[in-house]
Amino acid sequence: MIETIHLTRSYQLGKNQLAVLNDINLSIAKGEKVFLCGPSGAGKTTLLYTLAGLERPQEGQVIIDGTDLYALSRTAQARFRNQRMGYIFQNYHLLPELTALENVMVPGAIGGHDQRDAAKAALERVGLQHRLDHLPTELSGGEQQRVAIARAIVHQPDLLFADEPTGNLDSRNSAAIMQLLLELVQENKSTLVVVTHDSTLAKKGDRLLTLQDGRLSL
Repeated sequence: MIETIHLTRSYQLGKNQLAVLNDINLSIAKGEKVFLCGPSGAGKTTLLYTLAGLERPQEGQVIIDGTDLYALSRTAQARFRNQRMGYIFQNYHLLPELTALENVMVPGAIGGHDQRDAAKAALERVGLQHRLDHLPTELSGGEQQRVAIARAIVHQPDLLFADEPTGNLDSRNSAAIMQLLLELVQENKSTLVVVTHDSTLAKKGDRLLTLQDGRLSL
């Protein structure tokens, strides 16, 4: 499903060049659940963004189901992401002026589709059928993350990326959210890539990868 070839990304820090991704070669199978760990600042989010088409590498390729992601035009990339991917952010990234239902309908609206019924079903699947008309400020952190998950899975994406999806939650909510996420991925037969600092949660996946000093250990 995902293959990276010689991915390289570095940042300029004063006079120094910091290699965040150093010749990353990686293969992830269809339906696999991969967890990515590593020390703070190791580049985990950079790698996730690069896999998801959100941050172009300086060198290398990301091949998704046979498509060279960064060979596409920006418009084609955006369409590809909208149709094939879901993304869950640590800080939820819900639009504050929209209700839970409207937030979950956003991917469909971007793609030119009315997904009201699918959005309702997704919110019901994450246990929020009674919160459809609530704004993000009226929801707890755990509920906001459930809305974010519903938004990411509403179109049943082939690929689901999650960046510290439990980072702002207590341990009880963290375990519940991760279990829900794994169940949804299993149901939809999606491929999952998760960045997490929680080694206990990371053991729930099929494979654990560690990023350190710009290199992956498998």
